[in-house]
Amino acid sequence: MSQSLQFFTPATGSPSLSAFQNHSSYSIPTLSCLRSRNCRFPVTLTGNMLSIWALDLDSSSSSQVLVSDNGRGGGITSSASPEYSSAVVSDLSSIEVDSVTATELKENGFRSTRRTKLVCTIGPATCGFEQLEALAVGGMNVARINMCHGTRQWHKMVIERVRRLNEEKGFAVAIMMDTEGSEIHMGDLGGASSAKAEDGEIWTFSVRAFDSTLPERTINVNYGGFAEDVKVGDELVVDGGMVRFEVIEKIGPDVKCQCTDPGLLLPRANLTFWRGGSLVRERNAMLPTVSSKDWLDIDFGIAEGVDFIAISFVKSAEVINHLKSYIAARSPESDIALIAKIESIDSLKNLEEIIRASDGAMVARGDLGAQIPLEQVPSAQQKIVQVCRQLNKPVIVASQLLESMIEYPTPTRAEVADVSEAVRQRSDALMLSGESAMGQFPEKALTVLRSVSLRIERWWREEKHHEAMELPAIGSSFSDSISEEICNSAAKMANNLEVDAIFVYTKTGHMASLLSRCRPDCPIFAFTTTPSVRRRLNLQWGLIPFRLSFSDDMDSNLNKTFSLLKARNLIKSGDLVIAVSDLLQSIQVMNVP
Repeated sequence: MSQSLQFFTPATGSPSLSAFQNHSSYSIPTLSCLRSRNCRFPVTLTGNMLSIWALDLDSSSSSQVLVSDNGRGGGITSSASPEYSSAVVSDLSSIEVDSVTATELKENGFRSTRRTKLVCTIGPATCGFEQLEALAVGGMNVARINMCHGTRQWHKMVIERVRRLNEEKGFAVAIMMDTEGSEIHMGDLGGASSAKAEDGEIWTFSVRAFDSTLPERTINVNYGGFAEDVKVGDELVVDGGMVRFEVIEKIGPDVKCQCTDPGLLLPRANLTFWRGGSLVRERNAMLPTVSSKDWLDIDFGIAEGVDFIAISFVKSAEVINHLKSYIAARSPESDIALIAKIESIDSLKNLEEIIRASDGAMVARGDLGAQIPLEQVPSAQQKIVQVCRQLNKPVIVASQLLESMIEYPTPTRAEVADVSEAVRQRSDALMLSGESAMGQFPEKALTVLRSVSLRIERWWREEKHHEAMELPAIGSSFSDSISEEICNSAAKMANNLEVDAIFVYTKTGHMASLLSRCRPDCPIFAFTTTPSVRRRLNLQWGLIPFRLSFSDDMDSNLNKTFSLLKARNLIKSGDLVIAVSDLLQSIQVMNVP
């Protein structure tokens, strides 16, 4: 007897829900019932197997079978080849998951895997190949290059090293390029990596061009109207409040300021000024979101084929739409994702439309905290995270997560609590900035993010904190709506039945993204045919991406997947896997044979 739950679209176009053969009753099975394979539940039972799949509607048939290049030397094997089984066996030893995930799976099982992704900003402290490899081994999922610093040639070198790391060591580290934006900011400090401003010191902020070395305690400002706009008594806030000055005198193009809150000055840090307790924002509002330098940097990113471009100080959805059209015109085959940085009052005012237009968002708390009262930053962060999840867009929480670890090997307890809150809010990713770019302890900072994420995620599962969060329908077509409902149901089943993993076969990554949005307790193994999609999925919560080729024959795909993963000791017989398929419009479950 075969029992199945399947969605159809008959010729009339109206949906129906049907259970085949002896479907007069419907009941939710217990875990023991499911594992014993003796239950009345609309699933497909084939021999000893109870299976689940996920496949995108847009996935096309292929003459090649599943192959993961998650490790060194991954290859592709033709399903038409009569030597398939021997070829798979011979290839298994050369196919590996990245070392962190493999170790977690082998030693602690499925539920030990980290769900929250980690982004590291690459700078002088971490640009070497060995340092990049150490970050990847430590859990880095995305390498961020900040166009505020360094030359394009330097960034090109970093990109090449990350790609070499992926090719030689079997990682899938994605590359994110972050634009500078056209807001008011400092110059490069005359080539120094940083400068310390002490309480009471007098510093000069100047718009003049110096032919020689900058005078002591002098900082260039990129905005020509700076000296005209500021007034004596204004408060000058550097890098979101890391250092503060009071304007005490104006002399032509020079503005003399006294340090009132000491701290570390970094090259090209953002500047804002406040008057009478309010942000002076008229000039910033008039500046374009994308500067002339940004356009050149974006051309560079397109040419280098980066995976993500983060756009600074996005004010409206129009900017994102314009950039998408530009990228499509410059590189029709490109699938670069645009991340909107939410870091201004305008961004918050137009939050939902910006997130709808973008491919993801970043909560840039440093600059955001310079434009809104500090006490409003936590609630703004929570709102941004919630809206992104509702609209199925990955969200990165960034800025000052472990700021003290730029100089010290141990974070403050308050910083650990801050990281914990971001994980508890179910953010897709956390980001290190100065901690990894120029800090003294980049690997230790990454270890803190990883260990805190793992602990809070485990606590969440142990306490059974399944959210009551309403996820609004977002499908733009009938087939999208079916996929969405299938993923919602599969995630709920995964939690109720305590399954070990969800498998999803996806060409574009959309189905995997829908599953990630549901935040199931178990990890999601996302198999995709395209390396670029695999890297992009590495930003999304709970996804473990593999690259592989697969055909229409899902039984064959699953059996080969099981053989591959069992040979690597990543799964074992008896593990319970849930899967969904929008190609067959069905939900099925299977014990690993």
